[in-house]
This record gives sequence, structure tokens and C-alpha cells, in this order.
Amino acid sequence: MADLATPTDFSLSASDCPLVQIEGWDGTLEKFEASLSQALGTPLPALVGETVCHADSLIVRVAPRRFWLISTGASQAPSPAVDPELGCLVPLGEGRVRFTMTGARVPKVLSACIVVDWHSPAAAPGRALHTSLHHVPVLFVRTGMIDCELIVPRSFATSLSDWIIEIAG
Repeated sequence: MADLATPTDFSLSASDCPLVQIEGWDGTLEKFEASLSQALGTPLPALVGETVCHADSLIVRVAPRRFWLISTGASQAPSPAVDPELGCLVPLGEGRVRFTMTGARVPKVLSACIVVDWHSPAAAPGRALHTSLHHVPVLFVRTGMIDCELIVPRSFATSLSDWIIEIAG
């Protein structure tokens, strides 16, 4: 993990983001979710934006039939078997970078970067949502009271981190 900015009240670091996307086919949702839940050994997030921590992974429901499994500790994202009659699994980690931000100034810095109300229930700790950062699609994951992660496209990681650092001053 590379520390990009570390003032005492704001810290930004970047790291690889092992993740896979799992999506169920239209009309198979109930069977797909039951199969995936059994394969992962845990209940799935029920609503878009909800997350479930399990083992070394964060399971994020990013769309009604789509989940992202983001590794939180391992060097590889889990790859559960997915019945091809019910859905598919696509590795996305090579194309993503995880920005981890901590500190009292995170809400203020983010308010200049993304359109997310830090105090809304939709952005509460344990929630995730897609937004854009400088016209680039990112996944915002609120991990604590003054902590969050942004999952960003690797091709934009350097310019986005430079922009965040500039805003953080």
C-alpha cells in the first residue's frame, strides 16, 4: 500500500484491489442468490448499497442482480463456483485500485470530490454506492465514522489521487 498523503487529519493510501463481479441472469434471482449465499457461506446483502463482511472479503450489492466481492486481506479475491445457468463471475481486480482515506478531514475533502452526503443513511458506515470523481465512475464504501474507501479504475488512479491530494492541501 502506498501512502500518498498523510497529514495528521487526513490520510490517503492506494493499493491493489482484488475483486470479482458476480451477476445473476434475469429470471434466476432467487436460485442465484441461494446458490451464491451457500457457496460463500454467508447471507448476501439484501439491498443495493448494503455490504456484508465475511472472512477476508467485503460483499457489496452494487445492482439488483450484481455483487462485488472485494478482498480485504488476501492477495486474491474469492472466486466461488457460479452455476452458468444462474449467472457468471468476472474478475475485475486488474483494472481497479483501492484508495483508503482516514482522518477527521475526510468528509470535507470528499465534499469537494464526490456527490455523496456523508451524513445521509445511504452513506452510513457499512454502505456503498456508485458515484463519480472528476467525471470518473467510482465505488464509494464507507468503512467507519471518518474512514472510507474508493474503488477507482486503475487507468485513472494516479490523476485521481493527485487531484484528491491537491484538494486536501
